[in-house]
Amino acid sequence: MKRLVLQGTPKEIGRQHGSQGKAEVLKSLQTYEKLFHGYKGISWEEAKTLAREHLPAIERYDRELIEEMEGVAEGAGVEFDDILALNARSEIALANYKGASFSDGCTAIAVTAPLITETIIGQNWDWKPDQKQSLLLLEIHNQSKPVITMVTEGGIIGKIGFNSAGIGLCFNALLTDKKSNEIPIHLGLRGVLNSSSLHEAISKIKGGQIAAAASFIVGIDEGNGKGMALNVEVSPLGIDMVGGEGGKLVHTNHLISPILKQKLTDTSEFVFDDSMIRKKRAEQLINTRIARQQPIDEAVFREWFSDSFNAPNSIDHFENIRAPEHRRMETVFSIIMNLSQRKVWLCEGHPSKEKFEEIQ
Repeated sequence: MKRLVLQGTPKEIGRQHGSQGKAEVLKSLQTYEKLFHGYKGISWEEAKTLAREHLPAIERYDRELIEEMEGVAEGAGVEFDDILALNARSEIALANYKGASFSDGCTAIAVTAPLITETIIGQNWDWKPDQKQSLLLLEIHNQSKPVITMVTEGGIIGKIGFNSAGIGLCFNALLTDKKSNEIPIHLGLRGVLNSSSLHEAISKIKGGQIAAAASFIVGIDEGNGKGMALNVEVSPLGIDMVGGEGGKLVHTNHLISPILKQKLTDTSEFVFDDSMIRKKRAEQLINTRIARQQPIDEAVFREWFSDSFNAPNSIDHFENIRAPEHRRMETVFSIIMNLSQRKVWLCEGHPSKEKFEEIQ
């Protein structure tokens, strides 16, 4: 995975992303042009028109995000609207449109006090196999914000990672029947990673600010054993915090909040034969360690994310060539973040086959 160190103004950060990661940006554009047509039957020009509906909200939310996307476009030699469409890809492809039936995520886990003394979060990200070629590891230095280390797709300026303030973030997409023209999910993810405190992070995603439904697992460690993790389901109709009893959190790709279920309809076709099973399997693995009074650390997280029970629809997800094309997903990368130790491990590809490497 190509690693880029980006620094300067938002425009300069974006320009470095676009120029040094041009091949990955172009791969993302190729993937999503095909995906939008396959999922929704819309052209790339139509996708860009839909993305522009979010611009007024982004302008109000954080003008620097627009400047950074402008820089990415300049650096990669593409149009601003191309980059905007990539950053609104969840809203375009997965939200409030009939026909979408599977989303990315995919299995996210957090463990913290009182179960263990540290705060550890992580996830497998399952998506189109071709997007392995678009992955970038970004280290972002903006003088007015914490340093961010983030795994993303070329051209997308917000995704999964951690920052120097001790905040870590995992993400699972959700399919529901409603969206708005507010902040695209991936820019909301960046809003969280730009934050210096848990209070600030939640302020960036509450109150219906986010245009579509998703699950954000937000962890933080302030040092001296003071850490926690929250599972926030966001939506255009507000947020809810779910789970977390006993210091453990698991989320896959279905809506959990009873409050949000009164406002939104989960439209995924695969809740019961995929997402629900992965969630229950992850909970079983955690509860087994607890019952046996065995320690939980990052090595155990590696075992959990390598789990192939009920393959191909396992925690380590494998492509099912017998499934419809839109359902052919697999684990693209896996990440484990020990926020207490400020250490992170990353695995490209299937964690049951490939090695985790510590990010220095």
